[in-house]
Amino acid sequence: MFIMILAIIGGVLTTLSMVINSSLGKRIGVLQGTFVNYIVGLICSLLVLMFIGTTINVNVETLRQMPFYIFLGGAIGVVVVFSSNIVIPRIPVVYSTLLLFIGQILAGIIIDFIITKEFSNGKILGSIIIILGILYNSSVDKKVVDK
Repeated sequence: MFIMILAIIGGVLTTLSMVINSSLGKRIGVLQGTFVNYIVGLICSLLVLMFIGTTINVNVETLRQMPFYIFLGGAIGVVVVFSSNIVIPRIPVVYSTLLLFIGQILAGIIIDFIITKEFSNGKILGSIIIILGILYNSSVDKKVVDK
């Protein structure tokens, strides 16, 4: 249960972060906002490490033995923040969040398939239902706005 609550909190904070970052991006520029986001994140990470009393003790040889893709998380994060800074000011936050969710579901299905070699019709059906629901809701909202 704790893990589920933590995941929900993570989802709330992700959406809040996207809104705050896009607001910063509108004020100082998309790329500049992305840069500031990661500088603040670095400072916060260092403060957490100091507060916990942990040092950054990384063995360089261990890092060299890791596959290249292990280090792509930060670069992918930059793309996520950068694209959110562009998208969120242009479409409502609820749609931005739902579209991000669709991307996460599709990526999750693909990654699960790559790792487990199992394909889930239920996950595909659920994804299709969510996508259809978003499209339907979007068309209803558009009709209301047009009137």
